[in-house]
Amino acid sequence: MNTYHRLPVTFARGEGSWLFDINGKKYLDFSAGIAVNCLGHAYPPLVRAISEQAAKINHVCNYYQSDVSIAFAEKLVEACAAGGMRNVFLANSGAEANEGACKIARKYSLKKYGPGRHTIVTLRGSFHGRTITTLSATGQDKFHKDFGPFTEGFTFIPGGDLAALDKALDEKTVAGLFIEAIQGESGIVPQSAEFIEGAARLCAERDILLMFDEIQCGLGRTGTFLALEQYKAGGKPVKADVVTLAKGLAGGIPVGAVLAGEKTAGVFETGDHGSTFGGNPVAAAAGLVVLKTVNDPVFLKEIGRKGEKMMATIKSWNHPKVKEVRGRGLMTGVDIDCEAWPLLERGINKADSGSNGLLMLSAGPKTLRFLPPYTISDSEIEQGLDILRELLDS
Repeated sequence: MNTYHRLPVTFARGEGSWLFDINGKKYLDFSAGIAVNCLGHAYPPLVRAISEQAAKINHVCNYYQSDVSIAFAEKLVEACAAGGMRNVFLANSGAEANEGACKIARKYSLKKYGPGRHTIVTLRGSFHGRTITTLSATGQDKFHKDFGPFTEGFTFIPGGDLAALDKALDEKTVAGLFIEAIQGESGIVPQSAEFIEGAARLCAERDILLMFDEIQCGLGRTGTFLALEQYKAGGKPVKADVVTLAKGLAGGIPVGAVLAGEKTAGVFETGDHGSTFGGNPVAAAAGLVVLKTVNDPVFLKEIGRKGEKMMATIKSWNHPKVKEVRGRGLMTGVDIDCEAWPLLERGINKADSGSNGLLMLSAGPKTLRFLPPYTISDSEIEQGLDILRELLDS
């Protein structure tokens, strides 16, 4: 339906950190399908798991269970235990997971406090999805144009503003606070430690659910399995009431998850929620490979090291077109003093000149966003940054 502003390239295959177009031209991938292909392209263990599962069973109706989906759910909850998670509902996408989070928050407050306590507070600059309700939760006006009226009961505050947060978290009307520890779509914007600590304290004091959207920043992207693990409250690790995941959770196969902590683990009851393809066996098999690979301290440490290398290199240029570099792990935002989209096009066009192309993302008109595969090598990072510097110089 012509809904996408596409770049002029059509891909036929991928291998590791590289994609190849229909003419055989080669492109280094600094986008990973917007944080989806976290283990790169055609990752052999992932290919094997998907193929082997497809030869067994593709789908089971949710009247029943499959062995691989049970195993995936158990491993996922185990991986998210540091964030305080106890159980999980498997869905198809990030938007679906976020819808589930909103339903949990509203039912929790309704059952405990009665009607009227249903508002969910989110942050300006946030992005939570494209459905009507997740658009309602998204704190960016540009996504709202033409689609009202929206689901009522959402309000926005600026990130980092503790006074605004204190005022917004009215214990008589608010069910939950829904935040991204690092906002991806608005330019890789981390929340401050002080803001997260204040949010955790206020939510605990007022019995307002603390919910983290980790769809883009979770799954090891920032160097810890969940980005929220990097924050403390009262000297102790932050524990969430709800966490959502998707994107790279199955390395390229559609899957989403909403996880519940101690306070919310029993909120959903039989018939409260559902998803035809949720817990799909092929997605679960792929997800098990991702969890086994990513939820490893050595692997996570490497993600952090590679991200630091990327950011340090760009900063070391002192390039006049680079205004700011920020991020954590392999999640980097670069503010530039020129339009980002033409730079993305020129990165594609590099492949026409006999050299390799570079695939990048934008996050606003003058911000570049890099979300490369976790498996990217040091030499590939260097190659990509060499191309980036050439693009900035020209």
